[in-house]
Amino acid sequence: MIEFVKSNFWTIILVFNYLLAASAAATILSKNINPTKTISYILTLVFFPFLGLIVYYFFGQEYRKNKIFNRKHILNQKIIKSLQRDFELDFRQMAKLDDFLGDKIKLVNLLKKSENSPLTLHNDVELLINGDETFDCLLEDLKRAKDHIHLEYYIFIDDDIGSEIIDILCKKALEGVAVRFSFDSVGSKLSNATRNKLSNSGVEFHPFMPVLFKKFTSKMNYRDHRKIAIIDGKVGYLGGINIADNYLNKRKKNKHFWRDTHVKITGAAVKPLQVHFLTNWEFVSGQSFKVSKNLFPESIATPGHVAVQIAASGPDTDWANIMEAIFTAINTADKYVYITTPYFIPNEQIITALQVAAKSGVDVRLLIPKISDSWTAKYASNSYLESLLEADVKVYRYTKGIIHAKTITVDGVFSSIGTSNMDYRSFNINFEINALIYNNEFSTLLENQFMKDLKDAERVDFERWKSRPFHQRVKESYCRLWSPLL
Repeated sequence: MIEFVKSNFWTIILVFNYLLAASAAATILSKNINPTKTISYILTLVFFPFLGLIVYYFFGQEYRKNKIFNRKHILNQKIIKSLQRDFELDFRQMAKLDDFLGDKIKLVNLLKKSENSPLTLHNDVELLINGDETFDCLLEDLKRAKDHIHLEYYIFIDDDIGSEIIDILCKKALEGVAVRFSFDSVGSKLSNATRNKLSNSGVEFHPFMPVLFKKFTSKMNYRDHRKIAIIDGKVGYLGGINIADNYLNKRKKNKHFWRDTHVKITGAAVKPLQVHFLTNWEFVSGQSFKVSKNLFPESIATPGHVAVQIAASGPDTDWANIMEAIFTAINTADKYVYITTPYFIPNEQIITALQVAAKSGVDVRLLIPKISDSWTAKYASNSYLESLLEADVKVYRYTKGIIHAKTITVDGVFSSIGTSNMDYRSFNINFEINALIYNNEFSTLLENQFMKDLKDAERVDFERWKSRPFHQRVKESYCRLWSPLL
């Protein structure tokens, strides 16, 4: 028997692998999930022995998602519902908004299904371009904090800019300001010295879902991809900019210019943003959180009149809120849709919406990077371009450096800025958050910035794209096969 095992060891192991693979495939099929994702997993299990099982173990199973649903309960439902009542608009306000938005009132109604996404009217919204402008603004607001500072970031590196922010957090904590800091375990890098410094200063900090061997888990499911800063419950930041030196252009060390977009909000929309932070904080800290009035100031003095909804999505939401908002915005467009995204690996719904809009006469423009920080994402994105170009979607590739902005503007009425890429991972797997902004002036600012970015981009010619080399098409097809897993 022992001799038989020795002489047939690899055959036995291979048979055992495929028995497990068959069981995994049956489980995947029984879930009735997206057919493309199902096929990708099954092909991986069949053609990549052992590796396929590892991929399925880390990415295909739902045990981590179930764990989130069991532990990540909604923060104090009474507070959330109370906030909703505060934001309820009277008949005349809704009538004015309806006249202004037209068909795009569907976006407002869509997110009413979520208790955490009320429409807020009294806001100032400041468009922040690139890291230098964003960090200058953020640092000043952090220094002015009187009551609390809340930070939640996917990437937080204790390099030059990270250390500068850490110093402010520690100083403020020693002054008596409550500092709560959440960072994603996979995306962030904090040294033991930094962690000790935070602890000794009284800063509360927690990693989001810690994992071992981070170098091998950069695409681990259910990461906190949000970038949120809240100061005193009155000022909020969100967008594409993480805390790291490579987001700075004036003093950065790497060779590529980094183009990104962030937004600063002052006003009522900071309240739902605070709710999302605190809900996550309960999860990462493992402690029930007592809500106090200082976290939700009753009156936020602002002359602003910008309407804003905060849309969040992730494994803890019943609906793919951000994807549905983007889908609805495209479908209700009459004049134009301008999209900037660093990772374009869309689902069939978004592809169809873009094609139908362009074919019906809407000016649909898509700006993506020519230089990317992900080889597989770049070629997977390229695999979708031909079908869009054929439908008269105008595609541009940014050439000045790396474009990481995640923005949409539609018809001079609606804009979205946030953390969500236009890919399967952002739509369905990671925790994301976007600001949906309904305002002419702000939409014009974002439209002007989009046109400015096009000056640093090359338009993709349909005829030339169709004649691209065969080896490039092979790379695209290979990477697209893996796109549900990227």
